[in-house]
Amino acid sequence: MRQLERQEEYEERFALVSERVDQLKEDAEVPDPFASYFKEVAAFLGLVKKTYVCVAEGAYERLSLEERQKIHADLYGRLEPAVYEASYLNPEYAEETLGAELGGMLSMLYADLLSTIPDAFEERLDLLCIWNELFVELHGCFVEEMQEMGTETGAFSGESLKWIAGNVKDAIYWFYHDYAESFVPDTILPMIDPSYDFFTKWIEEADLSGNAYLYRIGAPVGKNELLMADYLRKMPQDQIDAMAHTFTEGYRKGFEMAGKDIHAKKTVKIEAPLGMERMVKAAMAQFVDMGLKTTILREATISLYGRGGGKRGYYSVSPNRQYDYDHKDDKAYYFDKSFVERRLEVMRDTFEKEKDKALTFGGPAVVEVFGEEPFAPVNKEANAKYSDKQNSLNVYNAVESGKITNTYIPGESYSFTIIAYPLPAIGDQFEEIFAKTVELNTLDYEKYQTIQQHIIDALDQGQSVHVTGRGDNHTDIRVQLHPLADPAKETIFENCVADVNIPVGEVFTSPVLEGTNGVLHVTQVYLGELCYKDLEVVFTDGKITAYDCANFETEAENKKYIQDNVLYHHKTLPLGEFAIGTNTTAYRMARDYDIADKLPILIAEKTGPHFAVGDTCYSHAEDVPMYNPDGKEVVARDNSVSLLRKDPKTVNQAYFNCHTDITIPYDELGDIVVECADGRKITILSQGRFVLPGTEELNVELER
Repeated sequence: MRQLERQEEYEERFALVSERVDQLKEDAEVPDPFASYFKEVAAFLGLVKKTYVCVAEGAYERLSLEERQKIHADLYGRLEPAVYEASYLNPEYAEETLGAELGGMLSMLYADLLSTIPDAFEERLDLLCIWNELFVELHGCFVEEMQEMGTETGAFSGESLKWIAGNVKDAIYWFYHDYAESFVPDTILPMIDPSYDFFTKWIEEADLSGNAYLYRIGAPVGKNELLMADYLRKMPQDQIDAMAHTFTEGYRKGFEMAGKDIHAKKTVKIEAPLGMERMVKAAMAQFVDMGLKTTILREATISLYGRGGGKRGYYSVSPNRQYDYDHKDDKAYYFDKSFVERRLEVMRDTFEKEKDKALTFGGPAVVEVFGEEPFAPVNKEANAKYSDKQNSLNVYNAVESGKITNTYIPGESYSFTIIAYPLPAIGDQFEEIFAKTVELNTLDYEKYQTIQQHIIDALDQGQSVHVTGRGDNHTDIRVQLHPLADPAKETIFENCVADVNIPVGEVFTSPVLEGTNGVLHVTQVYLGELCYKDLEVVFTDGKITAYDCANFETEAENKKYIQDNVLYHHKTLPLGEFAIGTNTTAYRMARDYDIADKLPILIAEKTGPHFAVGDTCYSHAEDVPMYNPDGKEVVARDNSVSLLRKDPKTVNQAYFNCHTDITIPYDELGDIVVECADGRKITILSQGRFVLPGTEELNVELER
C-alpha cells in the first residue's frame, strides 16, 4: 500500500483535532437542539479514531470474528432503517429537529463523515485529519455566533441561524474546493496504478476459510456478503476457476472482437461485490497470465464521488437504499461553476502526470449482482436538490470529464466486460438460481451467433423496424435504420456473443435518429435499481420529446423522477441503441423463479427488444472499425448527434455520458417487423414469438 506523505505532520494535526472532538462528546458547548447533533457525531468520530488506532497498531489482525462484528455494528448500525429514521443522517429528521436552515447541510456532513470508516481501515490519516478538522470548524461557526450574541445558553435567533448557515455552507464549499487535490486523484490513481494495492493485497493475503476477513476493509457487511462468501467457500476450486475464466475470457474476447491489442495494456480494473473474493482472486491470477495487473477502487463514499448513484467499484449491498437515495444529490450544497472548473483542472493534471499509466489501462471487468427486493424510494422534501443551473452544470461536468478521460484513456483502445450473479437475498432458491445463472453465463455462443445472424440478415434488408406492444403495453415506435452502401461487406447490427456483455443474446445497432418516431412504453421496469411504473417515453426524430410514469401522485414528481434518474438532468436524450434480445433461457429463468423484477439490466436487456437513451453503443469509439464474426463491418456506429464531435464548434454536444437500456419483455411484446424500401415486410417476432425462419428454437423456452 502507498505510504502516506507528510505522515508526521498529519499525526500532529490529528492528535490536536481529535482531542477537541473528544471534548465535544462530553460538552457540545452549544444550545439544544444542536448540542445533541454535535455530541452524536463527535461520539461517532471517536469510534472511528479508536478503530484507526486498533488497525494502525496491528491489534485488529488479532481480533476474533465476534470482536470485529461488534466494531462493525458500532460503526454501521446507525444505517439500520429503524435507527436511521430517527437519526441526523436522515435529512427529514435533521430538518425537523435542527431546522430548515441547517438540518439538510448538517445531515449531508454526517453522511460524508461516514467515509472516515473506510479511511480508518486504509490508515488514511490525511483524510481522517481533514474531516475531523472540518467538523470542528463547523462547530466553531456556532460558538462564534454565541460569543457574538453574548450568551452561552440562549437559543439562536432566526438571524443568527441564517448567519451560521451561510458560514457552514462556505466552510463546506471551500473544504471541497481546497482539498480537490486530495479527493479527485483518489478516483483516478487507484484505477490506473497497481501500486495502490490496498484491495489486491487484502484479497491475496486474506484467510478465506472463514468470514473474519470480510470486516477488514471497512465496508458494510450484511447477510448477503456473509452468505455469498459461505456459498463460494463450499465450491470446488475447479468451479471457481471456471466462473473466473468465463469472466476473464469475456474480457479478452472483447479486445479480440473489436480488433484491439490487449498486449498493449498493463492493468485491468475489477469491480465486484464483497463476498466473492474466491472468484475475484482466481480472476486476478488469470489476468496475470494475460499480462495484466489488477487495480481495485472502493465504491463511492462521499458526495463528491456520487454517493448513492449506483454501485460501482468494490462494493457492498446497501444496508439502506433509502439512505442512498436521500443523499444522492448532496453535492448540490457546494456545486457551482468555480468548483467544477477546479475539479476538472485537478482531474486533467492528475491524468497528465500519470499519462503513461493511463494509456496502458485496459478498462473495467465488472461483476454485478441482483436479487434484492425491488426498491421504490420515498421522495422527501428535505433532501438536497439541484437547481436548474446546477443541473446544467452536472451535464457540463459529465461531458468535460468524459472528454478528459477519453483523451488519456482513448475509447478506441480499451475494452470491458460485465457479468452478473444473484445475491442470497433472492430467496430460498438462491443456490439453485446461482447455478442456473452460471449455466446462463456459459450458453453455447456459437449456436446463438448462428441464430442471431438470421435476424441480422433480415434486418439488413430494411430501412426501418416497427415495434409494437400488446395487452396493457401500448408501445408503437418505428426505428429508422442506417443505409448500407455495400451489403456484401457491410451490416447494420452487431452480432453480440459472450464477450463484453455476458450472457449471450442480442443484436444491436445505433439507429438513425431522423425518422425514428413513436411511443415506448413498459408497464414496469427497473433501471439502476429504481422501479418505474407505466414508464412512457415519446420520441420525435430520435429524441425524447415527452416522458411520464406512474410512481408518484403528481405529474411533476413523476417527471422529476425521470429527469433526475433517466435523463440525468439533460433536457432531452437521443435514442442511442435499438436491440433485439434473444436470450429466451434468461427469460424463462426469470419466470420460473419469479425474479423478473430482480434481474439486472445486463440480463434483462437480453429478454426482449430494448431501447437505450443516451450515447451510442460505440460511444467515443465510433471511428474504430467493428466487424461481425461473418467478416462484415458494422457501419451503424454513429448518429447525427455523435457526429457533432467532428466539428470543434459542436464537439461538446456530441456525448451525454449516459446510456440507459429500457427493455420490453416478451410477454408485453406485440410484433417486430422489418420494413423494406421496396414495400416488403419481414416479421421477426409476432405476438411475442419468433417467427423468422432459423429462429424458431428460441421459442422452446418461451413456450415451456
